[in-house]
Amino acid sequence: MSYRELVTRPVLAWCAVAVTGRLPVAMAPLALVFLVRERPGGYTLGAVLAAAYVLGEIVAAPVLGMRTKAERARPQLAAGLAAGAAGFAGPALAPGAHPVVLGAFAFLAGAGPAAVPGALRALLTGLVPERAVTQAMSVESVLTFAIWAAAPALVTGLALGAGPGVPLLLQAVLMATATAGLRLLPPGWATGPQDRGASARRALLRAWPVYVLGAAGLSLLALAELILPALLDQRGIGIGWAGPLLAGFSLGSAAGAFVYGLRSRWPGSLPVQSVVLVLGVTAGVALLAVLPWTAALAGVLIAAGLLQAPAMLTRNLALRQILPPSALAAGYSVMYAAVGAGYAVSGSLAGALLKVVAPSTAILYGVALTVLLTAVGAAGERRLARRSPAAQEPAAGAPVRKVRR
Repeated sequence: MSYRELVTRPVLAWCAVAVTGRLPVAMAPLALVFLVRERPGGYTLGAVLAAAYVLGEIVAAPVLGMRTKAERARPQLAAGLAAGAAGFAGPALAPGAHPVVLGAFAFLAGAGPAAVPGALRALLTGLVPERAVTQAMSVESVLTFAIWAAAPALVTGLALGAGPGVPLLLQAVLMATATAGLRLLPPGWATGPQDRGASARRALLRAWPVYVLGAAGLSLLALAELILPALLDQRGIGIGWAGPLLAGFSLGSAAGAFVYGLRSRWPGSLPVQSVVLVLGVTAGVALLAVLPWTAALAGVLIAAGLLQAPAMLTRNLALRQILPPSALAAGYSVMYAAVGAGYAVSGSLAGALLKVVAPSTAILYGVALTVLLTAVGAAGERRLARRSPAAQEPAAGAPVRKVRR
């Protein structure tokens, strides 16, 4: 199936809701830093607020994902987006509030809509025929990386040009718009027999290797984003290059997602594809530690980005093979939390290492952590494949969902 066949009114409506709902998420950490940077200890406080936001996402995503009702998801998604809008509006309207109050708003902004990405992915795959799932998820990934490429420039321009609270106010408006836009989408998605209680939890826990490989993939993004400015300074390269270089990584990821969706099947099983792609990104990030030229850094980041998006796509497609339909939205939410945790752990490790080693050395330590996570995830997924015939299918987008119960 070609991308052209996805150009339908329901899919376009979904894209509009996804953009208005996810752009605030991409803007959030940097917007919180700009909000308080002029206060005493502003950058430290901004980092704490950004951490509170990410913590809200990580804690709430699996909990809310498990509670989302597939057939009647719209009210729950609307409530989550409305909570996120309130969480962004609070700091925008009261930027001088006590740090604890700002932290509570940041946590609410992250926690409220934490289950929305997973539910929107389940809605999208319900809008297209099974043979178009790979292309649909590629479109989602292209949108996501394009949003992440545009968000830093949008936040910086608004914060410096209009005021430090303006980005957060825009985020609140966008989330409110996404809440209203849900009426353009179906009320939910169809599933088979519902798994409840312990059965649903067992199904989600069985997929732990997929989550570990997903966390490994996003830990590399944390290394690229958080250590790159210090690495440029170490190389004697202007720190202003950090923005364009990271934008190149995001645009490369968008292109990689598009290319991956051009075919419904790629050589090898999904676990093999994922490991190869993650190790390819790992090699690219490792090269950052040794290359001294700006042009070489740009080329490596673009190449790593080309592999980053397909690596994440294979993880989400693998969940469709391993989990029963009734658990998919919850599985996507757990994946969302897992990759957020991978980002947070890698970022924290990088921050701690930068105090005692050079940025290039810190990158190599982070790469070693990624390789370890990849090995653990790959070993676990190999055992899972032996136990579950469904996980052994080689098709990248095959809608196989037989699971050993």
